[in-house]
Amino acid sequence: MADTLTITDNRTGKSYEIDVTDETVRGLDLRQIKVEEDDFGLMVYDPGYTNTASCRSAITYIDGEAGVLQHRGYPIEELCEKSSYLEVAYLLVFGELPTGPQLERWVYDVTHHTFVHEDMKAFYRGFRHDAHPMGILLAGVGAMSTFYPDGKQIEDEEERYMAAIRLIAKMPTLAAFSYRHSLGLPYVYPDNDLGYAANFLAMMRRMTEIKYAPDERLAKALDVLFILHADHEQNCSTAAVRAVGSSQVDPYSAVAAGVAALYGPLHGGANEAVLRMLRRIEKVENVPDFLEGVKSREEKLMGFGHRVYKNYDPRARIIKKHVDEVLALTGDNPLLDIATELEKRALEDEYFTSRRLYPNVDYYSGLIYEALGIPSEMFTVIFAIPRTSGWIAQWMEMHGDSEQRIARPRQIYTGERDRTYVDVADREGPEKITGPPARRPVRARRGA
Repeated sequence: MADTLTITDNRTGKSYEIDVTDETVRGLDLRQIKVEEDDFGLMVYDPGYTNTASCRSAITYIDGEAGVLQHRGYPIEELCEKSSYLEVAYLLVFGELPTGPQLERWVYDVTHHTFVHEDMKAFYRGFRHDAHPMGILLAGVGAMSTFYPDGKQIEDEEERYMAAIRLIAKMPTLAAFSYRHSLGLPYVYPDNDLGYAANFLAMMRRMTEIKYAPDERLAKALDVLFILHADHEQNCSTAAVRAVGSSQVDPYSAVAAGVAALYGPLHGGANEAVLRMLRRIEKVENVPDFLEGVKSREEKLMGFGHRVYKNYDPRARIIKKHVDEVLALTGDNPLLDIATELEKRALEDEYFTSRRLYPNVDYYSGLIYEALGIPSEMFTVIFAIPRTSGWIAQWMEMHGDSEQRIARPRQIYTGERDRTYVDVADREGPEKITGPPARRPVRARRGA
């Protein structure tokens, strides 16, 4: 016998039996609940889609209560310990861990597509010297659709594969170019002799060296961070990729939508906010007073708590292990001492534990990026590099879903209706514009 939910409409006294599958009810099943036959039917009002499932997915599983994160059924802890980022990217896209020959072909294809078209360099040079690297990256990813117009053939399996390869391969190159542009430095081409993470570090750091090979331990730490950020279920940017992709636009444009969503400070900028908080605390001795300020709502505790996790974020545990290893190579960072003391005291305080506020992935990741010599404005750019594999996997899964429809949320209209039009000469009201102040004319700047 199927699970059902019986709903009684107190407005009419009618009862309805709704099927329950996978602990969900179909939104359209509620449409049958109406007062009059010509009514639209009942809708669900859910700002931010906090309790709405928009798809079925077999890519990432999260149990926020237990602090569990799995990709295709594999625990994130095991993947970080035993796999490389490119291996995990293959897992996300194709659903299984690759065999030896499959991994060799996959790595070869990614490695040999890391170069971007030379015209992309000219495109990047059009940005001001102080343009934010994330804005440059956003434009670069969107521009890829013009370099690879065959990407519009989304039903072609080979084109989908090549789009996955190109996006995963070229994202570090575009990211590094964005960074170098912001410093006025010449762009560095990829080195196919280096691994994925090491190549990215080399494109950022290389100066006059004929060959530049980052320390393997630093590259490994970055590779682990890439795994941790590869996919995280239906977050804001992934939902954006799916929503835009549902229009059947090319995958480059759909992924650009993900980059745009990640650009927002509520999504991709949390680790930068953690570093600002730690600097404001200034020293370990100030931690108790800071936490008291949090309790009195005078301060904000950044890097704690999560929309999904109501337990210790499993990614935070893994990152924490690598912080010490990285700092052993790059030198001590006094912010780590502050972060460690802050975490210790917060987890001993019932005020925070009762509210289920535990460190999330952003709490320690910024410390590693900073130790690697990466400026804070690049943190979100680096986030976009590994998340690309998750976006592509979600995009591919969406196009194989027979139930997928173009995204078209409903609304509750709150405006006026059936107003009578008044000619401009007969309209009454204040002489000045009401609402936001009018912008002053923008004066041209030198170099604008």
